[in-house]
Amino acid sequence: MLSFKTTVENVGLVIDGVGVAIIVCAMIFAMARFARNLSIGADSYRQLRRDLGRGILLGLEFLVAADIIRTVAVEPTLQNVLVLGLIVLIRTMLSMTLEVELEGRWPWQQSPPANRAD
Repeated sequence: MLSFKTTVENVGLVIDGVGVAIIVCAMIFAMARFARNLSIGADSYRQLRRDLGRGILLGLEFLVAADIIRTVAVEPTLQNVLVLGLIVLIRTMLSMTLEVELEGRWPWQQSPPANRAD
């Protein structure tokens, strides 16, 4: 019978794999959409960046979740928690910069009102 530590470690690895798979699938999807949009003359480059950024953001969320599960549940030593904090900090900063790149604003700022034709 598997121990709790082994089970949690395996769950963390599966979530890591899901995060990587999301990033890879998003890249394939973005490239396919880029090629299709390029042939019809749409704004392909911006769409490619937006699609890639969204895929990376979603994948990063899964990778952070896996790191938290493995570090806290498997072996919560002070050194492991500090390393986890550094990893989460780096990935959070990366996520925030990607969000600014995609949306043109900080995550805590309100989006500009949509132009409506009344």
